[in-house]
Amino acid sequence: MSELKAALCKLSDIGDGEMREFDVGETPVLLTRVGGKVNAIGARCTHYGAPLVDGFLAGDKIICPWHHACFNARTGDLIEPPALDSLPNYQVRIEGDDIYVDLSEDADDRRTPEMVEADPSEDGRTFVILGAGAAGYMAAQTLREDGFAGLILMITREDRMPYDRPNLSKDYLAGNAEPEWMPLRPGDFFDRNRIEVLRGREVVGVDSSAKGIMFADGESLNYDAMLIATGGVPRSPGFVKGSEENVFLLRSFRDADAIIARAEKGSRAVVIGSSFIGMEAAASLKTRGCDVTVVSPDEVPFEKVLGVDIGKLFKSTHEQNGIKFKLGRSVKGLTGSEKIVDGVELDDGERLEVDLVVIGIGVRPATDLLKGVEIHKDGGVITDEHLCVGEDLYAAGDIAYFPDARTGEMTRIEHWRTALQLGRTAAHNMAGKPTPFAAVPFFWTTQFDVTLNYVGHVREWDSVVFQGDPESREFLAFYIKDHRILAVAGMNRDRDIAIWEELIRQNQVPSPSELDSEANVSDLLSSAANNTL
Repeated sequence: MSELKAALCKLSDIGDGEMREFDVGETPVLLTRVGGKVNAIGARCTHYGAPLVDGFLAGDKIICPWHHACFNARTGDLIEPPALDSLPNYQVRIEGDDIYVDLSEDADDRRTPEMVEADPSEDGRTFVILGAGAAGYMAAQTLREDGFAGLILMITREDRMPYDRPNLSKDYLAGNAEPEWMPLRPGDFFDRNRIEVLRGREVVGVDSSAKGIMFADGESLNYDAMLIATGGVPRSPGFVKGSEENVFLLRSFRDADAIIARAEKGSRAVVIGSSFIGMEAAASLKTRGCDVTVVSPDEVPFEKVLGVDIGKLFKSTHEQNGIKFKLGRSVKGLTGSEKIVDGVELDDGERLEVDLVVIGIGVRPATDLLKGVEIHKDGGVITDEHLCVGEDLYAAGDIAYFPDARTGEMTRIEHWRTALQLGRTAAHNMAGKPTPFAAVPFFWTTQFDVTLNYVGHVREWDSVVFQGDPESREFLAFYIKDHRILAVAGMNRDRDIAIWEELIRQNQVPSPSELDSEANVSDLLSSAANNTL
């Protein structure tokens, strides 16, 4: 194996608290200087390949600019998802004032986190993970990282191994992602780490007092500890019978494949609902060449989540790409046969001719099978700060109501990265490492060429303060409640959003009065970037 040895720069070229990217052969390398020491790690996020040099270095942690995976800036070790792998690290030599990095020509671009070798014969415990989505998968990996050597059983009703669910409504539905890109891990990862995935198994009951689960086929199973990560069930309006072959919900891989099979170029598609799933599906179907109309009772998309101005921006973006809207309108019913729908009838009598219908009106927590735990009125599971809901029983993902570490408000969030964070924290607690959930929520949506990032969480707000112009698609939006900034959204301000995540995490968010001018915000971000807060 040949080695590449390169002098990248002078020691004086990189200051403490800085990072710089260099190419060594064909390998991008990130130099960081933390506490006076120079380190060399992989330069691309192991999630979607974002250049980490464009992110934010906060002490000894790097926040990815795209989807906010976090890595140790000294070692490259994974700290927070959505990345699943650590960054590679390379040997650094200082000769005089020159910084050298040594690595092989075929250096990997990622490093699987170190995991304990499972030995269920020695550790006789069985940990069950009910659900194989974001929270469930992340919990399984974290349990092995934390040293749990017993049996891990993941149970899913789907016939697939864990996969990248957000891509179902984005690149996969649009035709820009191949099926083989979708699994989170290759099958041998689960084999190597003794993580058994029971696919196509329907659980119909969980009895927390007996520590048992019941399957639809009559079998039962006992556990020593269990994580409930069953996710959500798509809501279906009453006018859908379920027998229609061209009416679809979108939650699973099978759903996406069924939609793709119907979505031929020129097909007339109606999307019912302007949720994130609905709007992303509309953009993806349009990219496939469908004629798309969105029907929603809302006046603008995302008004209740992001506000009118950002909602108008997304509506305009979709209209510029040829999507039509019927907003402030409800669906009265579907026309056609029991198997094939040929029209969508609106509440004012208008009828839209269709070849396929996609319903995106949200999800409800999949918790009907639970017994002996506290359930919120909307179906979510009430947890404590450690995500515990009973003896050796935990909940994570879309179903979990947890106390917000910053407001104390009981909160349930239906986002991929938050589900991964919840699963990781639940696993720490299952493995005997008491960890309160204090992660900062973050989500993103991409529709056509527009990406919006959002950090923090607030259900209702008193006001929204903009820095920049939404119409220019370069702005920050601050959501203020009770004189506190609780969330920030932005477009084309990736690094700034990463900085705001760290401000929220450290409880160093400024008062809204400091948002009076662009200069104040710029000074604040500069101070954070220089670690001078």
